[in-house]
Amino acid sequence: MTTVQATRAPATRPPISPPSLLRASSTIVWRNLLHIRRMPEMLLDVTVQSVMFVLLFAYVFGGAIAAPGADYKEFLLPGIMVQTMVFSSAIVAMGLTNDLQKGFVDRFKSLPVPRPAVLVGRSISSLIHSSIGVAVMAVTGLLIGWRVRNGVVSGVLAFLLLLLFGFALIWLGIWVGSLMRTVEAVQGFMFTVMFPLTFVANTFVPTESMPAWLRAVSEWNPVSAITQACRELWGNGPAAGADAAWPLQHPILVSIGWSVVLTAIFAPLAVSAFRRRSRD
Repeated sequence: MTTVQATRAPATRPPISPPSLLRASSTIVWRNLLHIRRMPEMLLDVTVQSVMFVLLFAYVFGGAIAAPGADYKEFLLPGIMVQTMVFSSAIVAMGLTNDLQKGFVDRFKSLPVPRPAVLVGRSISSLIHSSIGVAVMAVTGLLIGWRVRNGVVSGVLAFLLLLLFGFALIWLGIWVGSLMRTVEAVQGFMFTVMFPLTFVANTFVPTESMPAWLRAVSEWNPVSAITQACRELWGNGPAAGADAAWPLQHPILVSIGWSVVLTAIFAPLAVSAFRRRSRD
């Protein structure tokens, strides 16, 4: 008696095509935004804190600070919005360091996922996070008397400049987040840098009231250029005086230039530092 054994063809697995950079980045953006939906307290810094900053500076300090040629509330709003975009670099730095500490990035080493997707996704989600803060500040400003006075086109251009500058500084945050080992170290370093950067500028007071040496530093500060550009585009203050430094005489052009230069410097540094850190 013979036994006939059926032969089966070996099972073939369908080919797995790795996701594109765009698809992987969008997935990481969605993952980061889901954290916000599940932990709404993550929005406190761009909602409650944003409203608090606007009201404190407008009503507590506004009575003691003069802004020649402009209402102080309108003078103030562009500066606080720029400060929010600057602080976004600290948020992305802490978020990236936290992902590296908890092994989130290590999981991608065994997956066919483009490594830069982590950085692109983190930068876009951080920009969305900061944009919420700017929107909340804009609504709060409208309630207390702030207005966009130069039309829709100029108003939109100012918001786009804010996003462009914020995106450039996000790469600074990614670079720092890749270098530092703990969230506490990132927080200490970033706020030590960010506070002088935003306060030694024309964000809250006119530079004319500063000592000569400090005024020079302030007027060449990129934060001053983007703040002045927003004020002029929104019609929230006069153009810089004839004795102001060159960056304040051409704030829109200088703001675009600073954003491009900062991105060109810190994006390669961030990618290189992230690759070294993720290999550890």
